[in-house]
Amino acid sequence: QVQLVESGGGLVQAGGSLRLSCAASGRILSSYSMGWFRQAPGKEREFVAAMRWSRGFAYYGDSVEGRFTMSRDNAKNTVYLQMNSLKSDDTAVYYCAADRVYNIRDQSEYNYWGQGTQVTVSS
Repeated sequence: QVQLVESGGGLVQAGGSLRLSCAASGRILSSYSMGWFRQAPGKEREFVAAMRWSRGFAYYGDSVEGRFTMSRDNAKNTVYLQMNSLKSDDTAVYYCAADRVYNIRDQSEYNYWGQGTQVTVSS
């Protein structure tokens, strides 16, 4: 079993920055991938960023490419999402996910999810 706990959400003005954290406990295997997804009110949950734990190279959704950076701390079993140049469209609940997946952008392949953290960007 894997438990994921997100933190770091909050209210920020447009153009500002936030850093989200996702602490993983339980059996995290090197074959796992970690992903960030978000869901805005009235919209479907969408892919934000993800990386394969063993490689550390991150992939990003088109809407956040160049503004968000995903990183990891192996010793802490924690991944981060540094969000810069935030826009009102980034307002959403952000979720961390983990699992062995084939397509790291496909949320249906992830079975372990955190509770989510709210990010609100005011314009």
